[in-house]
Amino acid sequence: MAGIRFKKPIFPISNSLRAYLTVTNREIDAPITYQDLLHFNSSVTLFDKKGSDTLWETLIYSESDRDFIHEGLRKVYAQLKVGGDTSVIDHLFIDRVDYCLYANTHPFRIRIVNRLNDLFDYFYIKQADASRVYGMELEHLLSPNKINYLTKGDTFIEEHIQGIPGDTFIHHYLLEKHDYNPLRIAKEFVKFNERSLVQLLGDMRRDNFVVEIIPDFDELHFRLRSIDFDQEAYEGSSRIYMPQYFKENNPIIDLGFKSMSPVIELQYQREERMRLRNRVLTSYGQLNSLLTSMSNDTLSTPENTTQLKTELAELYQDNSFMECRSMGEIVRTSLYMLEKHPVRKRIRSQESLV
Repeated sequence: MAGIRFKKPIFPISNSLRAYLTVTNREIDAPITYQDLLHFNSSVTLFDKKGSDTLWETLIYSESDRDFIHEGLRKVYAQLKVGGDTSVIDHLFIDRVDYCLYANTHPFRIRIVNRLNDLFDYFYIKQADASRVYGMELEHLLSPNKINYLTKGDTFIEEHIQGIPGDTFIHHYLLEKHDYNPLRIAKEFVKFNERSLVQLLGDMRRDNFVVEIIPDFDELHFRLRSIDFDQEAYEGSSRIYMPQYFKENNPIIDLGFKSMSPVIELQYQREERMRLRNRVLTSYGQLNSLLTSMSNDTLSTPENTTQLKTELAELYQDNSFMECRSMGEIVRTSLYMLEKHPVRKRIRSQESLV
């Protein structure tokens, strides 16, 4: 079966979504925009510690542009972290601005350094995309992960999400011997798979999520977190929204086959869907405003919308999806399934996307 074949187009932020962002204090008056960062003179390829091309370019600005851009970026960082209090950024400086043409929104990644202790942090400036905003806001409201981002017009400002990249985690933890309980990882993948499907967050292959390792007094715990929200409610295939179907994730899936019984798998699936249902109830007012805006927005093609609602109706054995007219309405119905169908079909499958 074919996976994602084409890059998703960028969808503009609608008036209703802008109103939501303003009410929730996400829309700000930032001192710099995405377009400002495009005024660079040249760039050099950025290599990692092993000498491999990172697919990022480090940008070089003229002296006059650099002073303006670096000061604006420091102020944006203060808005992102401390509500705009610039008194705490005197000891911070911009070490590097990187640019990536590979990703959908052509992001800028900013490395900011504390000159008092040499510790550094990253944040991102991207083109604002309604799909990404909806995906991040759903993640913020419905997952155990809180998301910090801001918008200004067509500019999107995003906090760095820390964690071990999924591909690195697979190579250095799953494919090498480490002292961990494999059932812990398999359990988290079941939960991650369920959240992705319910929220209709697509393309959760190993390059698009990170793994947090949480030491406890007796053993390690894990949490999988998305770092890419561009494919929120766009594709027509329901399998795009289930990480289990990406062959890149097979090492984790194989771990689940070896360590988890079907009964335990269904238990974890039910537990996660009940947690999602509780988060829906506790965030109902804000979530309803978000879904109302999402239902009225165009986030995909009519063909994708028809395909997805048909496949989800088959997956849940419930024709409620067939009444949906937009991707936003499909997301709302998907959340309704948490109460109507607390357990769906088991996720185990040997078939992967190619």
